Amino acid sequence: MRIAMISYHTCPLATLGGKDTGGMNVYVRELTRELGRQGVGVDVFTRSQDEHVPHVLHDLGFGNRIVHVPAGPETPMAKRRLADYLPEFVEGILAFARAKGLQYDLIHSHYWLSGLAALELRRAWGVPVVQMFHTLGAMKNRIARSQVEQASALRMETETRLLKEADRVVAATGAELAQFQWLYKVETGRVEVIPPGVDTTHFYPIPSDEAKEFVGIPVDSAMLLFVGRIQPLKGIDTLMEAIAVLDRQGVLQAHPFCLSIIGGDPEAGPEEMDEEMARLQALRLSLGLEDLVTFLGRRAQDTLQYYYSAAEVVVMPSFYESFGLVALEAMACGTPVVASETGGLAFLVQDGHTGFHVPTEEPEALADRLRLLLEDEAMRQRLGSQAAAYAQRYAWPKIARRIVALYRQLTQGKRLPVGRRPEGPVV
Repeated sequence: MRIAMISYHTCPLATLGGKDTGGMNVYVRELTRELGRQGVGVDVFTRSQDEHVPHVLHDLGFGNRIVHVPAGPETPMAKRRLADYLPEFVEGILAFARAKGLQYDLIHSHYWLSGLAALELRRAWGVPVVQMFHTLGAMKNRIARSQVEQASALRMETETRLLKEADRVVAATGAELAQFQWLYKVETGRVEVIPPGVDTTHFYPIPSDEAKEFVGIPVDSAMLLFVGRIQPLKGIDTLMEAIAVLDRQGVLQAHPFCLSIIGGDPEAGPEEMDEEMARLQALRLSLGLEDLVTFLGRRAQDTLQYYYSAAEVVVMPSFYESFGLVALEAMACGTPVVASETGGLAFLVQDGHTGFHVPTEEPEALADRLRLLLEDEAMRQRLGSQAAAYAQRYAWPKIARRIVALYRQLTQGKRLPVGRRPEGPVV
């Protein structure tokens, strides 16, 4: 079986913490590696963003490739411009397949832009499409604070179309399935709920003293940790306000701690700095948290297990997460998670068992849960141990087997007529 994996707007090898790099990158990379281990061939197609990077890389092992397809300027580009270059991207994929003499059995597309490309490829190849969204425009619109943060009309139209036309849609949680029904008003008989996985051979509990030595903090220091993109929907401002509450309550004096934020580029100059990063740095100053909050910038995925293991608590105060892969990685490392009770986090984090839920945009409630964990070491250890055990349910071999079963279900049917769109699912 050979799969064409489509990740148009972002390369799965990109360093985490950038504007368009996050859980989806990790998902595509780790799923592709595990599929290779299970004997499934995969070519991951992504738009080339650097002319100096080879167009074909074998960094995922098992003979599987990442193919950087030139489509428009080979530079990073704002998402609002990317749709213009989709025809060139699709033609590049078709040309690669022709040149290599390849015939794919199935297309697995990620995010709505990739889904548009997948529908065109299906017309050419006559093979089924599996679509994953990772984030939804309708949910983004519900939490947007400004017009700039709103999803485009094209995105909304495309997501609805993909829900109707893709042969299968994979939802990360039951919450995402409910959002399809509630916000998009579509029939969801072709939706299958399969959560993302975690590499438990990479993310596992590291002794705290060893992890803290690696990240460069004293063994007797306590660290709270945020990992993710620097965007308004991540709720980092709520977290910083919660830290200010703890400081006013005297928790810092009794239980000294710091907050480390992984993501973004805090060293960029005034003209290059991301607007949200600039806003958060100004908030840190206004709250008097210069000595408590540190922006660490981006970190490579293969170092995150040390940061998770060094932290007393990982905090996810997001307004919206379709799943919350950071929470799963942290739990696999034996670290409790305090997360907003929203989207996939409400399913993934087990309140009182692997961490705590808190309402969104309520810094006092967040501060209360953080205070409990800072003050009660026995509770932290108990929740962390339970979190590590719970995360084993999501080990990639188990999750990938479910994805492979879905692939086989779809590919057992006859190939679709080339150039025609099916009216229903292929089974």
